[in-house]
Amino acid sequence: MRFWRNWWQIVIFSIQHDPPQFVEYLMVSFAIALLVKQSLTPEWPYLVLSASLAAGAAVSMWVRVLIIPSRHSKIIKLLGVALIIYSFGVFAELAPYFP
Repeated sequence: MRFWRNWWQIVIFSIQHDPPQFVEYLMVSFAIALLVKQSLTPEWPYLVLSASLAAGAAVSMWVRVLIIPSRHSKIIKLLGVALIIYSFGVFAELAPYFP
């Protein structure tokens, strides 16, 4: 029980301390979860939603780094580039299916 209370306090602290970063973590977590779901049941809507969440998280990360520079700016920018490459790859893969 103490573990869960401590975990919940950490979550609340991170929400209060840096809300945009928490939202980005949620978006990336949902994107990964949807990618796993899509790999288990191959349905394209999960893949499209995963790519959309990844692109949104990448843009949010870039805007946050531009407004408030941090000591991890290079890592955040690289993660954003990786998420955009993933998104464009998914959209390019699915483009032939939509006329």
